[in-house]
Amino acid sequence: MHTDTERCVRAVRSKDARFDGWFFTAVLTTGIYCRPSCPVVPPKAENMVFHPSAAACQQAGFRACKRCRPDTSPGSPEWNQRADAVARAMRLIADGVVDREGVPGLATRLGYSTRQVERQLLAELGAGPLALARAQRAQTARLLIETTALPMAEIAFAAGFSSIRTFNDTVREVYALAPSELRTRAPKNTSRATPGVLSLRLPFRAPLNPDNLFGHLAATAVPGVEEWRDGAYRRTLRLPYGHGIVALTPHPDHIACRLTLGDPRDLTVAISRCRRLLDLDADPVAVDEQLRADPVLAPLVDKAPGRRVPRTVDAAEFAVRAVLGQQVSTAAARTHAARLVTAHGTPVDDPEGGLTHLFPSPEALAGLDPDTLAMPRTRRTTFTTLVRRLADGDLHLGAESDWPETRAKLLALPGFGPWTADVIAMRALGDPDAFLPTDLGIRRAARELGLPSTPAALTARAAAWRPWRAYAVQYLWATDGHPINFLPV
Repeated sequence: MHTDTERCVRAVRSKDARFDGWFFTAVLTTGIYCRPSCPVVPPKAENMVFHPSAAACQQAGFRACKRCRPDTSPGSPEWNQRADAVARAMRLIADGVVDREGVPGLATRLGYSTRQVERQLLAELGAGPLALARAQRAQTARLLIETTALPMAEIAFAAGFSSIRTFNDTVREVYALAPSELRTRAPKNTSRATPGVLSLRLPFRAPLNPDNLFGHLAATAVPGVEEWRDGAYRRTLRLPYGHGIVALTPHPDHIACRLTLGDPRDLTVAISRCRRLLDLDADPVAVDEQLRADPVLAPLVDKAPGRRVPRTVDAAEFAVRAVLGQQVSTAAARTHAARLVTAHGTPVDDPEGGLTHLFPSPEALAGLDPDTLAMPRTRRTTFTTLVRRLADGDLHLGAESDWPETRAKLLALPGFGPWTADVIAMRALGDPDAFLPTDLGIRRAARELGLPSTPAALTARAAAWRPWRAYAVQYLWATDGHPINFLPV
C-alpha cells in the first residue's frame, strides 16, 4: 500500500487508525516517522514519504515519533493472510528466529538461500532480515525499559542485543533518547514491584468481538494448562528460553496482557504468540466487508462485527488436541488432554491461579505407551503417528508452514480426514481461508440459514467468501448456543 501515495496521504490527513501497521509516514522536515493515525497536525504532502515497515524508516535514518509510538502499531495484516516466502519470513522474524538462529537459520526454515531471502524482504519491505529483527529488538528493549525495573545491562541481552554498546546506540538512534531517559519519561507502573511480571497493552484494529474469541478458548481450556479466572484467559507458555504464564483480558480498545516469564529473553516471542492466538493483526474491516456482500451472512456480520479466529500459541499442541477431539464432545476432548498433561506435562508454579503444567511436547508424547490411551485403536495409531512425525522433525507445524503443502502432508497421515486437517490449518497454521464444510456445527448452521448443507455444495457456495472463509466459519458457528460463542462470566 505504501506505493499508493495519494491513498496514504488521505489516510494520514484523516488520521485513520485502520491503516496503522499497513504503512508508516516519514516526515522529511523533522526526520521523524509516524503511524497514519498520529494525533499531531499532518505535514504537507510534499514532505511525506511512505515506507512499508518501521525497519525501513529506521534504515532510512528516521526516528520514531514520541507521540504516536509507531513501533507499537498492530502488525500488518498482510503477513497473516499470505503463505508466500515473505509472509512466512515475517512470521518467523516476529517469533524471534533471526535472534536465535541468525539469517542462515531463517533461510533454512524457508527453504531458500540467504541471498534470496534478503533480496525478497528488501524488495517488499525496504529492509532486510537483520534490519527487521533490529527494529523488533528496539521495541522489546523499550517495553522492558518502561515496564520493568531490570538493570539496563540485563535488558540489553534480554532484548537480543549482542552488547550494551549496540543496545545504547540503537535506542538512541531509533527513539532519540538514551535508555535512561526513556525510563525517566515512562509513566510509573505498579507492575515493577513484582519481579518477572510485565503488564502490557496489546493493540488491535477495531472492531473486535471478544465473545467467540475468548468463549472458544475458555470452553475448550485444558485443566492445568488453561483457565478462565477473574475475567481473563490464562495459560502456560512453552518458550525458547524457558516457560511463561500469560493472562489476557479483553477491553474495548486493547487486550490487557499480564506476562510472567522465567527468562526475559522470551518477551518478544511471548507477545508475538499472544497476538497470534487472538488474531490481533487481522483487518476486520476488510474481512467483514467481503462477508457482508453475501446477503445470507450480512445479518450475522451486522449483529456482531469484528469476529476473530481463535488460534494457538503452539501449533504442535493444537494438532495433538485436534486428534484427541476427533468424533468426541468438547468435554471428552478436554478430559483426554488433561490426562496427558498430568502424566507427561512439565510442572510449573502459578502463585496467582490454578495452572500446573506446560502441555507435553511431541518428544515427551512420542515415548508413551499407546495402550494407556483411552481411545479406539485406530485413533491411537493416528495419535502416535502424529507425535512421532512431529518429534522426528518429519512434520513441521508453525509460522514457516506453507499452508497447502502442510495440509497435504496432514491428509497423508493415517486417520486424518478433511475436518482434522482443515481445523489445524485454520487455528494452528493461521490460514484465513481454511474452511470446515464437514463440521456438524457448520452444516447445522447452513441448514438453518438456507445454505447448502452437503460439504461439496457448501464449499461451492462459500467460494464467494474467499479469502476469508475461516472468518465465515466463526459467524456460522455463532448461530449456535454452544458455550464457545459466549464470553465467559
